[in-house]
Amino acid sequence: MYLTFYALKEKPFNATPDPKFLFLTAGHREALAQLVYGVQEAKGFIVLSAEIGTGKTTLLQALLRQLDGTNTAVAYVFNSTLGFDGILEYMLRDFGIEKGGDTRASRLFALNNFLIERRRANQNTVLIIDEAQNLGAPLLEEVRLLSNLETDTEKLLQIVLTGQPELKAKLATRELRQLRQRIAIEHHVKPLGPDEVKPFLAHRIRVAGGDYDEVFASGVERVFYAFSGGTPRLLCLLADRALLAAFARQIRPVPLDLVEGKAKEMDEVRGSHLLGDDGG
Repeated sequence: MYLTFYALKEKPFNATPDPKFLFLTAGHREALAQLVYGVQEAKGFIVLSAEIGTGKTTLLQALLRQLDGTNTAVAYVFNSTLGFDGILEYMLRDFGIEKGGDTRASRLFALNNFLIERRRANQNTVLIIDEAQNLGAPLLEEVRLLSNLETDTEKLLQIVLTGQPELKAKLATRELRQLRQRIAIEHHVKPLGPDEVKPFLAHRIRVAGGDYDEVFASGVERVFYAFSGGTPRLLCLLADRALLAAFARQIRPVPLDLVEGKAKEMDEVRGSHLLGDDGG
């Protein structure tokens, strides 16, 4: 709606996790590097945690894009409400194993044979379970047992668990100590810092074909940070609302007072009062 007005080729602040819009802070670069390294070097268990809206799913999409065209097969389970048999069936279908059998034992046997054949061909295999904080301890323990599919020298299946910070707390419990000992790589993605807000917004606008200085006026960054706490999803939400409001008034670039007004309006709806009385 406002694309032509701001000389944009596409919407820069969509909520979908498009990897081309991924803004790599030092923390995001480290997270992606660890994910790729853990998968390619067959490290076994990898854990990635992050607060809601800080780019975890986008990082996973970036990982999948890097693995595309390599010798790596990926099963990506994004529905964490499935039981173990559901996860196992989903894996078999994602891996293209058509005759897994009707029992858990036969499906595990089919999966093991598939993994062995791939390892013989020097091919890697990965299971990604997103929103893993929703998995109960018994189910996480069953997932751990999948890591027993191994040769004398290496893991046949790499398992990536991703989720909100509650996942870290759950993995720290005594009943999951065996799983905890299997984790080879663990990384927590932090929100953006105040100095990273402008580069983040500018990056997305640049990818969308625009110029930051022609879209937002100087000084809006402090409002963006105060509203969002550095959470990329909230930054995008406020930016999109501000662009739409400014377009409706035919204002370019988007001025500070308009961003403040939209932030306070949205903050009142959330009822969180992040901005405080002075909007700082």
